[in-house]
Amino acid sequence: MWRTWSGTQEARPRRIAAPSGTAAVAAAVRAAAEEGLRVRMVGSGHSFTGAAVTDGVLLSPTGLARLRGVDAEAGTVTVEAGMPLCDLNEELHARGLALANMGDIAVQTAAGAVQTGTHGTGRDCGGLAEQVVGMELVLADGSVVECSADRESALFEAARVGLGAFGVVTALTLRVEPAFLLRAREEPMRLEEVLERLPQLRAENDHFEFFWFPHTGRTNTKRNNRVQGPAEPLSPLRSWLDDEFLSNTVFEGVNRLGRRVPAAIPAINQVSARALSARTYTDASYRVFASPRRVRFVETEYAVPAEALPEVLAQIRRILDSGRHRIGFPIEVRFTPADRVWLSTAYGRDTAYVAAHVYRGMPYADYFRELEAVFTAAEGRPHWGKLHTRGRGDLSAAYPRFEEAMAVRDRVDPQRRFANAYLDAVLGA
Repeated sequence: MWRTWSGTQEARPRRIAAPSGTAAVAAAVRAAAEEGLRVRMVGSGHSFTGAAVTDGVLLSPTGLARLRGVDAEAGTVTVEAGMPLCDLNEELHARGLALANMGDIAVQTAAGAVQTGTHGTGRDCGGLAEQVVGMELVLADGSVVECSADRESALFEAARVGLGAFGVVTALTLRVEPAFLLRAREEPMRLEEVLERLPQLRAENDHFEFFWFPHTGRTNTKRNNRVQGPAEPLSPLRSWLDDEFLSNTVFEGVNRLGRRVPAAIPAINQVSARALSARTYTDASYRVFASPRRVRFVETEYAVPAEALPEVLAQIRRILDSGRHRIGFPIEVRFTPADRVWLSTAYGRDTAYVAAHVYRGMPYADYFRELEAVFTAAEGRPHWGKLHTRGRGDLSAAYPRFEEAMAVRDRVDPQRRFANAYLDAVLGA
C-alpha cells in the first residue's frame, strides 16, 4: 500500500522497486514491459491527485538521491530525481549556490516538484521547471535519453512539466546562482488594500504573496527581497514560536476545533487574523522561501491570468459569504511571470495562483466544485498535482502547445507504459 501525504490517493502496486541508478530504472521498465505492466515513479507523495498511482510497478526514488555534479562556471547542478529539495538546498548552500526561486514547501523530491509544476512566487523568475536546463529520462522501451533546449528539444519542452508521462525522470540539470539573502517582511493588511495596491506591491518586490483568511477581510502579506546583508535571522525562540508552535501546533488545534464546531470557524478566523503581528528578518534564500507545513489538508489550486485576480477573489468572497461553507485555512495567492514551458500553468501569460485548502477530514468537494467554476470561467488552468475535475477536452484548449506535447508522447510512449487513470483523464488514453 502506498498513500499520498494528505490521504487523498492510495495505490496497491503489483510490486515496488527502489532502483539505485539509471541502469536499474531502465531494467525495471523493460521488465515491466515484458509483463505488460504499467510503471510510475513516485516522489514524496505531496500531490493530491492520482498522478503517481499505479497498479503495476511502483518505482521508489529513495535510491536516486545524489548530487551528481556542480558546474560552477556554467552555473548548473545535476541532481538525481529523488533528492528532496530540502537536501538539495543544503548541498547548494554548502557550495555557495542557490535556486533562484522555490515553492513554500521543500520536502518534495526534485523530479516530483518539477514534473507537477511547483512554482512559488516571483516577479522575474518563474517555477522550478523554468530553472531546468537538462533532463535524463528512461523511455518506455528502456532506452536512456538526455534532452535540453538543444538536444531532443521537443521532448524537453513537453517533459519538463510532464507528470512522468513521457518517461521516468532519473536526473535533472538545474540553473543555479550564487547564494543570496532575502529580507522577509510579513505584515497583516486589509484585503481591499492589498487589491488596491497590488500592481505596486508586485512591481516593487522580488517576491510577493498573501494569505486571505476566509470569512474576514484580512490578509497576511509577505514580501521577500534580495539584500546584501548582514543576515538577521529570527531568533531560535521566535522561529519556534511562530513557525512551529503557532503555525503548526496551535493551528492544528484550531482546525480540530473547527472540524468539531464548524459554526465557530468565522469567529476563529477573525481571532487568528488579528493575532498575527508583523515581523522582519533576513536569512538564506531557501530558509525564507520554504517553511514547515505539518497540519494536513487537501488542496485545489488554479492559475488564472493575473489581470483576472480581483474579479476571481470577489466571486470567491461571494461564495464564502453565502454561508454554504466554513473554511478555516487561509486562501493563498501567489504570482509568476509568463514562461515558455509547454505544459506549465504559466505558459504564455502573467499568472496569479489561487490555492484553497481544507483541513483533512472536513468536507471539501462542494466547495472546490464552486471554486472550480469560478476559475474555469476565468480561463484558469488547474495545478497538475492538486485536486480538480478537468479533462483532456478542457485542457487541450487551455494550453496552446498541448497537442504538440501529446504528439511527443505518442512518439516516446505509444503503448502508454507510463499511464494511469489520472493521466488518461487529463492527457488522454
